Amino acid sequence: MSNEDITIRNAGPDHPRRPLAGRIALVAGATRGAGRAQAVELGRAGAIVYVTGRTTRTRASEVGRTSETIEETAELVTAAGGTGIAVPTDHLDEDQVRALVERIDREQGRLDILVNDLWGGEHLLGSVFGKKSWETPLADGLRILELGARSHVITAALLLPLLIRSDAPLHVEVTDGTARSNRRYRENMYYDLAKNAPIRLAFGLGQELAEYGGTAVAVSPGFLRSEQMLAHFGVSEENWRDAIAQEPAFAIAESPQYLARAVAALAADPGRAARWNGKSTSSGELAKTYGVRDADGSRPDAWAYFEDVIHGGREASAEDYR
Repeated sequence: MSNEDITIRNAGPDHPRRPLAGRIALVAGATRGAGRAQAVELGRAGAIVYVTGRTTRTRASEVGRTSETIEETAELVTAAGGTGIAVPTDHLDEDQVRALVERIDREQGRLDILVNDLWGGEHLLGSVFGKKSWETPLADGLRILELGARSHVITAALLLPLLIRSDAPLHVEVTDGTARSNRRYRENMYYDLAKNAPIRLAFGLGQELAEYGGTAVAVSPGFLRSEQMLAHFGVSEENWRDAIAQEPAFAIAESPQYLARAVAALAADPGRAARWNGKSTSSGELAKTYGVRDADGSRPDAWAYFEDVIHGGREASAEDYR
């Protein structure tokens, strides 16, 4: 199968090529942002997609946003041509995750794709960034570790027995930064630990899944134009460039669809284990490999831009990396 064959960026609900038809996926943390987008693109490729999160039409999580819900995500998956199934789940609650496993087992008998995109800690960053570890409120720091690391471990531990029933298991750990970019300190000890943990988790699980023909990979978006980030800058997807005046690095920003299209292409790649198992990669690297582009037709490589220009001092613009 060529890169062109597994590229699904133009595949609408009626497109004849549906490389993930019949595959069973779970996107843990699919209420909004990259999680929601990945669920939709997996559905567009034909998958049955279980979507989990804590915010529903009747209850909001600690994130405090009611504008996106897990039910809406499931509806978007179905509208894209897949089958979206919303299962409200707090992935820090082992009983809730066990119930999720039992439901997927009862209804499908296996799981083919697990996308572990749990987070929901943005509301804590204001109290930790710019502070030494001993200055950070301990409760906030520990909550970041729960949301960004412990939730991932619980989900992997309880879902993997179902995943290894697949003939080609795929476990995707979504984090912030690649192994290369995260060799630099990520501003705060708790955040640094939380965002490096999924990278090591993918590395370790890659060793364990290899005998099952499986793939575990850590992926990172670049500067993500999520709903929360757009709201932070007071812009929308239509006028997002207006935020560059506030934050010049936002010029390299990418939509959630970029990572989602890349992950969907990865999921459809029969040779993915040899390429990616145990590795850390980014939306930009995956996009180059699979020939996908962002919603605006560009192909941003935010981590290369940060490495070369922001940290390396190279004279270049963000447009040179799009």
